[in-house]
Amino acid sequence: MEKKFKALRVFCDERGVRSEVVEMSAEEVGAGEVLIRNAYSSINYKDALAGTGAGKIMKRFPLVGGIDVSGTVAASTDARFKEGDAVLVTGYGLGVEQDGGYAAYSRVPADWVVPLPAGLGPFDAMALGTAGFTAALSVLRLEHNGLKPENGPVVVTGATGGVGSLAVDMLAGRGYQVTALSGKAAQHGYLRELGAAAILDRHGLEMGDRPLEKALWAGAVDTVGGQVLAWLTRTMRYHGAIAACGLAGGTELHATVMPFILRGVSLLGIDSVMCPMDLRREAWRRLAADLKPRHLEEIVSRVVRLDELPQAFGDFLRGKVTGRVVVRVAQD
Repeated sequence: MEKKFKALRVFCDERGVRSEVVEMSAEEVGAGEVLIRNAYSSINYKDALAGTGAGKIMKRFPLVGGIDVSGTVAASTDARFKEGDAVLVTGYGLGVEQDGGYAAYSRVPADWVVPLPAGLGPFDAMALGTAGFTAALSVLRLEHNGLKPENGPVVVTGATGGVGSLAVDMLAGRGYQVTALSGKAAQHGYLRELGAAAILDRHGLEMGDRPLEKALWAGAVDTVGGQVLAWLTRTMRYHGAIAACGLAGGTELHATVMPFILRGVSLLGIDSVMCPMDLRREAWRRLAADLKPRHLEEIVSRVVRLDELPQAFGDFLRGKVTGRVVVRVAQD
């Protein structure tokens, strides 16, 4: 094991919040029974907020960023894991309460660790990452609620983002007629390649203001929140369901009870952070099998190094990123 290795650490002091590449040792990163030799992490919207201070994400400073990671077990005092096991971690307190995945090593509680399922390598695991896990949970919850391809069209909002791109691909692969809602006109070809049957331009969207608008959707994966989520509640078909998993468009929801009591609409909250382990393992098993996106390579727009993360964070917050960004954290 390397005595010192590189990590992207986030500081907060009189100079404000900033991210810097520093040298650390295994004794300094996190706490728990499992030490992971990291291979890859990824950038999620939450990482960009945390790494720039644009959102109050981290519970303490300084802290290594990165809310997900894949790699192999370097050492373990828990009998469930042994040296060399391929594993991943997403959510819990990773990169929020204790040191995260933007380092060559992470130390975490054993209860956070998921064995890497057969069919996924460490790169694929972080090409999916928290975004893919969230998209998979959304599909699982919708289908558990009764959604089937024959029920009618499904809409995905924020469709060029990480969760949105993966959700479009997963749903289309399962036979759904997917409409992608996006404000990026230049990415229509990309969305069609993923399987979108139709595309709506967010900037030209007529949302209306009636409690119930024309019933359009049997299901929805919403990564945006705010006004878009309110519009979805008004445009769902009878017994339609919305998986709400994002807030890039705002945290407030101005809606009425009419869609819920007159059309039987369901609003399903998707939590990828504290998701129970049995559901967590099931989602990852499905991500390695029938939910594995058909265009994962195309969805990964960039692979970056630790020293490229601050620039990439800015690109995320400026809306310049399509799909997924994977972070190579393995020590050279």
